[in-house]
Amino acid sequence: MSPYHHGDLRRAVLDAAVAAITEHGPAGISLRDLARRAGVSHAGPVHHFGDKAGVLTALAAEGFDLLADALAAEGERDFVEVGVAYVHFAIEHRAHFEVMFRPELHREDDEALAAARDRAGLLLTSGAAKVTDDAMAGVAAWSLMHGFANLWLTGALRAEHLEDPDTAARAIARILFP
Repeated sequence: MSPYHHGDLRRAVLDAAVAAITEHGPAGISLRDLARRAGVSHAGPVHHFGDKAGVLTALAAEGFDLLADALAAEGERDFVEVGVAYVHFAIEHRAHFEVMFRPELHREDDEALAAARDRAGLLLTSGAAKVTDDAMAGVAAWSLMHGFANLWLTGALRAEHLEDPDTAARAIARILFP
């Protein structure tokens, strides 16, 4: 990543956070490292985010917005495809995904985070409502896809038993929603 010179410092710090989380997970990042990666003084990230939780809160909110956009793009398509989109998002935006569902890392009461999380949640639950009246079916579907995404990301699944993640997610989702 090229050092920050002018323009969007907030974006530069968030991009640095994505790179750092991709390399060594969310627990290992520091504002000092993010400033170095973004090519700014140590005060830069503090000015925009306050602290590490502020950076991770902004990253989680951005992740939920990206997830909501990915789910909305599925529109009226088959519910299974919404599940596949969820897994695809997790793999394509791993750093965001690793922060989004870890409330101990960010500020749960942040308005932007709450709005983005609610938007993504509504898209997830409305998809389940299209195929069943059982509210727990939506939780089951989310749990299945979320768990599969985590297993894929951590390398816990034996690759020789699976094809690409989209194909595998589609097959797994069809077990619950044939």
